[in-house]
Amino acid sequence: MEVRKTKSSPVEKIGTSLFHHLLDKRTLLNPKEEVKYLLHRLIFIAYISPELADKRDLGAHYEQLYQKLQQFYQGDGVTGLLLIYPSYVVHTIESSSDVLFSVLRDLRNMQEHRTLIVDPKILVMSHDIPNRLFQQWSYKVLKLPARTLVDKSHREPTEKLVSESLTLLLRLGTYLLRTPKSSKTPPDSILDKVPELIIPQDTIGDLLEREELLSSQKYLETYDSPLNIVMDSGHVFGSTNPTTV
Repeated sequence: MEVRKTKSSPVEKIGTSLFHHLLDKRTLLNPKEEVKYLLHRLIFIAYISPELADKRDLGAHYEQLYQKLQQFYQGDGVTGLLLIYPSYVVHTIESSSDVLFSVLRDLRNMQEHRTLIVDPKILVMSHDIPNRLFQQWSYKVLKLPARTLVDKSHREPTEKLVSESLTLLLRLGTYLLRTPKSSKTPPDSILDKVPELIIPQDTIGDLLEREELLSSQKYLETYDSPLNIVMDSGHVFGSTNPTTV
């Protein structure tokens, strides 16, 4: 099992996507809001590519990506946790919107080569979170048995599975947050103490098959495309459905 870390400090920048436009409007309507609240959290799941021989390579990829992003977006710290299962990943990232959308674009690029992860799905993108749940970014290769075949005759609603998964991740983050920073126990050892807070493999496999969850590509098409706004009508072009701003 391997754990790697990067340090944190949030800063937000404004862009031209649908997400940034809505964020810019909210800031104009609430000018007294402090920048420290412009912190966001992305959680996605994905299959691990069968071509990935050493799962630590995936952790190393993200470690290098975040180092580059923090050099480009100076001050935009990254915290979170990448859980690497035998066949899946669950990745939680906390940072500015610029960093998170860069991660989504990296996911899109990965799909062209399919050497690390495959078919990622977005569990949630939370905006303006007041506090970080993780003290640093790290990854852990979980030592679990391979997933067994499950009965698909009874399927839980997608909303329930997502809610249960997010609850487990939040509980896990809270547990890690309570660990003293001076603790000599490494994060991977701490995680081994709370296996009940790890999302079950069957749940992840089930969620990856749900069409209701947006792929990273679809999410980018909806929220990260340039905007063309008809000022007199408030109509926004950049998603499949008209909206107003």
